[in-house]
Amino acid sequence: MKTMNINTITLIITTAFLVLFSCLERCSATRGHSWRKLKATSSTFNVLDFGAKGDGHSDDTKAFEDAWAAACKMEASTMVVPSGSVFLVKPISFSGPNCEPNIVFQLDGKIIAPTSPSAWGSGTLQWLEFTKLNKITIKGKGVIDGQGSVWWNDSEKLPKTKPTALRFYGSDGVSVSGITIQNSQQTHLKFDSCTNVQVFDITTSSPGDSPNTDGIHLQNSQDVVISGSTLSCGDDCVSIQTGCSNILVHNVNCGPGHGISIGSLGKENTKACVSNVTVRDVTLQNTLTGVRIKTWQGGSGSVQNIMFSNIQVSDVKTPIMIDQFYCDGGKCRNVTSAVAVSSIHYTNVHGTYTKEPIYFACSDSLPCKGITLDTIKLESSQNSNVPFCWKAYGELKTEIVPPVDCLQRGNPSSGGITSNKESSC
Repeated sequence: MKTMNINTITLIITTAFLVLFSCLERCSATRGHSWRKLKATSSTFNVLDFGAKGDGHSDDTKAFEDAWAAACKMEASTMVVPSGSVFLVKPISFSGPNCEPNIVFQLDGKIIAPTSPSAWGSGTLQWLEFTKLNKITIKGKGVIDGQGSVWWNDSEKLPKTKPTALRFYGSDGVSVSGITIQNSQQTHLKFDSCTNVQVFDITTSSPGDSPNTDGIHLQNSQDVVISGSTLSCGDDCVSIQTGCSNILVHNVNCGPGHGISIGSLGKENTKACVSNVTVRDVTLQNTLTGVRIKTWQGGSGSVQNIMFSNIQVSDVKTPIMIDQFYCDGGKCRNVTSAVAVSSIHYTNVHGTYTKEPIYFACSDSLPCKGITLDTIKLESSQNSNVPFCWKAYGELKTEIVPPVDCLQRGNPSSGGITSNKESSC
């Protein structure tokens, strides 16, 4: 009997211990789950929780600044601009370099710019700026509205300097997707001194006669991919400026606008360098140009290794253009120095034009060289001119429609591009 009691007691104690251990394990797991959930929640910063009204009239600038300051302190945090609200925000800088990496700016609502002159002071170059950040993402289905008509029409006493709507400066690992930028005061989206940039599935939307409203502007930036986007504006849909290399633009729809441009480069005798650019699988409708390279006389540097392929144009004024005599207003004097243009390739460009199909106006002292044309078929939709070439050298890979008899074969003489030391970058 005593043995039975001892065994029974031992069994009871053992069972109780196992039950207690199991409970502790489950409770610990539950607490850990709750802690992780709390941690995940605390890394999300909604501007409404920082005092934003979202009524389209109240000034929500401070709420945005405070939400950003909180998000900036935590790696992989998310700043939320929620749907269903309209936020009036004055010029603001979301800046590093003390921010933690991998911040997400989740834009699902609408941000609008102020239209009163007092909100802009004596003028600013940017409205919304993200600067010196490491791995910054803007995504969502929201809208950035610059309310630019008051700037375009000079209907208010606003500063002469029109700001860029959204600018990134000095940042690495930038991603912008899903959002719409509309009615920008000037350029819609700008990247300056940035690396490893991804832009996809965005929309820019401003009237075709809105002045200087480039869609996407790149400057001093490398390793950039722009894809799957619709760009409507009053200037270049994509503008690629000096200091850019390893740029890919594909599956983009452009129009209205001025087309996809490299340049203008070399203004006021400056040195400009652009290389390794590919523009492919692009459609352009009712634009000033299709794919264009434009440089000023008097500049130096080079544009080289450029590929334009699978370009569809519809009622484009001039689908293919190189202009080394670019002059934006006023009178420009003739200068012998120029930005060198070489290794420019056009493959499978087809559609309709309204003025001239091809326009190559190259420098007398530094001719264009290494131009290739392959599978080009362009038809006039109005009374128009034949292809124009001046000091342009290259090769016709296939029969071109219309015929390009003006392109000179081979390379220019040794006194041209190859001997100009200023052309190196």
